[in-house]
Amino acid sequence: MIVKQIYTGCLFQGAYYIESNGEAAVIDPLREVSEYLNLAKSSNSKIKYIFETHFHADFISGHLTLSKKTNSPIIFGPNAKPSFECIIAEDNQVFKIGDISITVIHTPGHTLESTCFLLKDENEVPYCLFTGDTLFLGDVGRPDLAQKSLNISKEDLAGILFDSIQNRISVLPNNILIYPAHGAGSACGKNMMKETVDTLGNQKIVNYALNGSLSKNEFIKELTNDLPNPPVYFPSNVRLNQEGYNDFEIVLKNSLNPLNVEKFKNLMNLEDVIILDVRNQNEFRQGFIPGSIFIGLKGSFAPWVGSIIKDVNTKLLLVCDRGLEEEAILRLSRVGFDNCLGYLDGGISSWTNSNNYDTIESISADDLSKIIEQVSLIDVRKSGERSNGYLYNSKHVSLDDFQDQIKEIDKNNNNYIHCAGGYRSMIACSILKRNGYDSVIDVKGGFSSIRNSNFKIINNV
Repeated sequence: MIVKQIYTGCLFQGAYYIESNGEAAVIDPLREVSEYLNLAKSSNSKIKYIFETHFHADFISGHLTLSKKTNSPIIFGPNAKPSFECIIAEDNQVFKIGDISITVIHTPGHTLESTCFLLKDENEVPYCLFTGDTLFLGDVGRPDLAQKSLNISKEDLAGILFDSIQNRISVLPNNILIYPAHGAGSACGKNMMKETVDTLGNQKIVNYALNGSLSKNEFIKELTNDLPNPPVYFPSNVRLNQEGYNDFEIVLKNSLNPLNVEKFKNLMNLEDVIILDVRNQNEFRQGFIPGSIFIGLKGSFAPWVGSIIKDVNTKLLLVCDRGLEEEAILRLSRVGFDNCLGYLDGGISSWTNSNNYDTIESISADDLSKIIEQVSLIDVRKSGERSNGYLYNSKHVSLDDFQDQIKEIDKNNNNYIHCAGGYRSMIACSILKRNGYDSVIDVKGGFSSIRNSNFKIINNV
């Protein structure tokens, strides 16, 4: 028996490959499916089933492509209503994979179709539980992502989730492994652990949903209190996962278009086109095409693209380092952004040789400390980060809400921007520049550098 977790850090997402005696299954695959196919090929195994824990909101699953390539059925739990042919399993239904089995455990609450899958080994002994977004390590799935389409309140879904966890998961053996669909950083929960696998027994100690510390009403209140707004692109991803999408190979063929400067200029002047610069933030700072939005590949790229650009139908022009064009298109496709018109052939060097470009000024934390009383300082971190320390005269405008609150930032000021380390602040700087803010200064190293500088005005709350 083989159980392989395939974890994608950019999405904080875990897919799973399971194999036994020449047969295999995949749970919650990513859109690009070559890794699962290669795993099966390497052991001469046949992918027999593709299991989906629910209709994902934060990424495009590879279930349809993988099913097409392997002629294997897709399996959802009860209440799922996809627009394509698949198996809608019954609660407690068992599927054999070689010498092992997968039992369907319907656990609604995150969504009404949310389902966990219990793997039993060759001796019918429970080995692990694939929990999707029902149960995370240290947390549970948020109950507000499906409510609008279902006409049901987040409080009602939270109550359903409480019952699912108590009645269907907590009764399982303590020694089984818990394999969730996401880890810390995902917008599908609030306070997930950084670990990606744990025992159910330990979760019964550390997870508030399992340790008996909260009544049902207290759980509902805890789960629904202070939920941040979900990223705007989530409903589009649910729709694509439910109704269908193009295979990644088609997206890549349509998007991998090298554009010389003249063609790039012609396209960037079209309506509803965004130039997306995916280089390192330090490279972007030194020179970029005016109007570009920066979201670097070396970071939480795909989720920030969805949160900042929002509309998956937006036409995109890419600026990236040579050789990374395909990776950028791949990672855009993971969250449904398939409308890439092409990329600047030769990278930014082909532009700066003969065209105007913009820059962003930066300042060290030590130099900022000398002028802190006279500047407009904007903190774009999340509220939870800010609660662990901030500068007393800083204005908090979280990057998650930045474009909605940009009017609160005075264009006449010299605006100094910081996040935790410098990635998100550069995204914010690019948005300000795109919206006509001329004087934008990035604080190099973010709050990490501020903590290690001459500042003595950090408040902890």
